[in-house]
Amino acid sequence: MASDVIALLLGRKGSKGLPGKNTMTMLGRPIMHYPILAARHARTVGETYVSTDDETIAAEARDFDLPVIERPPELCTDSALFEHALVHAYDEAVRTRGRRPDMVAVLMCNAPTVDADMLDRAVTALEDDPDADSAVTVSLLNMYSPLRARRLDGSYLVPFVPFETFGDPATLNCDRDSQGDCYFADMSHSVTRSYWLEHLDEGMLPQRWMGQRILPVHHTFGGDIDLPWQIDTSLSWLAEHGFTDDRTAYDD
Repeated sequence: MASDVIALLLGRKGSKGLPGKNTMTMLGRPIMHYPILAARHARTVGETYVSTDDETIAAEARDFDLPVIERPPELCTDSALFEHALVHAYDEAVRTRGRRPDMVAVLMCNAPTVDADMLDRAVTALEDDPDADSAVTVSLLNMYSPLRARRLDGSYLVPFVPFETFGDPATLNCDRDSQGDCYFADMSHSVTRSYWLEHLDEGMLPQRWMGQRILPVHHTFGGDIDLPWQIDTSLSWLAEHGFTDDRTAYDD
């Protein structure tokens, strides 16, 4: 029997890092259209709900005939955690539909680098592995290995993570691949079992809704756009995956 999967798309107004990021235009359409199109064309995903306090986002959602969940003011501040807004959206979706889903596809209005195939691969991976808690998009970024991370200690840079964390420091070197592959959850999507939205305190930091046993959905690059330099890289990804000003990857 096919799993019951819903999508939750989240976005709020008032971004400080990149104002208007959730409603900017990318290749002739609002950025939030890309996750909506991915969910709509995924064969494994049913209803999509949009959680927001932004009327522009809400209006775009209604153009797709999507139900809108009004995010309460206390979850719209700069200090509010995404995971708490996510749990609120999940609870409202369950109340609206009258039953809990098996899985939830977590999407963000400012994360355009996602398509239907990636969502279907995540759901299928979870169906094939009943011990897994979630399946999330990851980018292979060895150049950002924790071994290379630094922090300021007064005026000077020091290791962010003690070198002993990686084993014997005498065996370490400057080759970016020498510590093995370094994967980052790039936040293009995460598909998680509903249990973890109901037991958030049991999940692994920093994205506790992903649970503990996380499967990778391999991705070339992706993520939620928070800084200007990410715009061009996202445009490049969209072009490589069949999106133009006049067409989407699903038109054929």
